[in-house]
Amino acid sequence: MYLKFHKSGNVVITYMMGELDHHSAEEVRNKIDNRLDIENANKLIMNFEGVTFMDSSGIGVVIGRYKRLIRNGGNVCVTNVNETIKRVFELSGMFKIIKLYDSIEEALNNI
Repeated sequence: MYLKFHKSGNVVITYMMGELDHHSAEEVRNKIDNRLDIENANKLIMNFEGVTFMDSSGIGVVIGRYKRLIRNGGNVCVTNVNETIKRVFELSGMFKIIKLYDSIEEALNNI
């Protein structure tokens, strides 16, 4: 999985491309946590536009970042989720705690 980061105020935006599964989950987790530390950010937007597959390990990555940031008064949201990935989120119940936005702009205005 390829990750690209952008910062807007105290928000880190993560652009993910590829498969978020048990093969890539630990690396993704470490890279996002490292970037949050470097940027001293407490809000995270995870852009799923380039994600082609996600399994339960990917759910763990998102939930883990959510728990970490909520403890520090921050927040996490997801954007640009395709129908396949959206179904994984829905089945896991994640949308009960993590907001979904159609675009990064919408997420920046609401996070």
